[in-house]
Amino acid sequence: MTSFTRRGFAASASTILASSVVGLKPSFSQANYPNRPITLICPWGAGGGTDATARIIAQVMEQKIGQPVNVVNRTGGNGVVGHAAISSASPDGYTIGLLTVEIAMLHWQGLTELTPRSYAPLALMNVDAPAIQVKADSPYKNIKELADAIKAAPPGKMKASGTGQGGIWHLALVGWLQSLGLQPNHVAWVPSNGAAPGMQDLVAGGVDIVPCSLPEARPMIDAGRARSLAILAPERNPQFPNVPTLDEQMGPHKSVGVWRGIAGPKNLSAEVQDKLAAVLKEVYDSKEYQDFMSGRGFGVKWAQKAEFGQFMDESDRQMGEAMKAAGLAKA
Repeated sequence: MTSFTRRGFAASASTILASSVVGLKPSFSQANYPNRPITLICPWGAGGGTDATARIIAQVMEQKIGQPVNVVNRTGGNGVVGHAAISSASPDGYTIGLLTVEIAMLHWQGLTELTPRSYAPLALMNVDAPAIQVKADSPYKNIKELADAIKAAPPGKMKASGTGQGGIWHLALVGWLQSLGLQPNHVAWVPSNGAAPGMQDLVAGGVDIVPCSLPEARPMIDAGRARSLAILAPERNPQFPNVPTLDEQMGPHKSVGVWRGIAGPKNLSAEVQDKLAAVLKEVYDSKEYQDFMSGRGFGVKWAQKAEFGQFMDESDRQMGEAMKAAGLAKA
């Protein structure tokens, strides 16, 4: 009887195991990878836009591969710590990370030797353009009125904030000022720990302008305490249809913006890269990811492997030019 029970238990266990394997995605069910949890490194703190993006990607990935995907926040050094952890991870596919636009900036500032070429690019997932925000009771009703006021003001009289010195939104402002024929420091930059404190400073009257993404400005806009005059992008953001583009009001303009994409360490095998890129495309196309990003006003953009690498190379070039022009480059 005991022997029969054991044989019955073994048969049942085999049936359950076979059923669970059948339920997995075909591309992963017949291969050894992945057969344990994956770590997804986020170079920025919990609660921010990058963290939120990392977590929705991880959540949907888990559904696709049948293994846990754990987001780990590795912060510090203006993003250097987390980006370095992704680059130095074992190239076995069990530690990947969410690269952000800062990887195209940090080496120009002399903060690290890491560049976009230090990784195996897997998938670009998100791009957000800057927008120009003013206080709700600002006298400037459109971006042209603000541009005219900036030109008329003495250098340094008007102030802006939204990130640290030399950060992405600072560079977006510098690019706009240069397109107006002004010096990069014509509007004084007040460093902050991000767009949220910058927007708080704006509504308190400490600064005149905050260039940042519309999702970051949304809380103050929805509260009626700030207004967005223009988005520096070719097309309007569908979640903010009443915010016109800078192109509509003042003509074509190229601008830098934030982006986020998944990558692994440089020596990641081609086979694992292909598997991860394929599942990330499923994540990108999923209703869960698209609804999550759309609901928060985040922009989505897809580029896979080599195409993502080319995108990062172009971003690196743009950042270098912008930082040199602003006198912020050390490399």
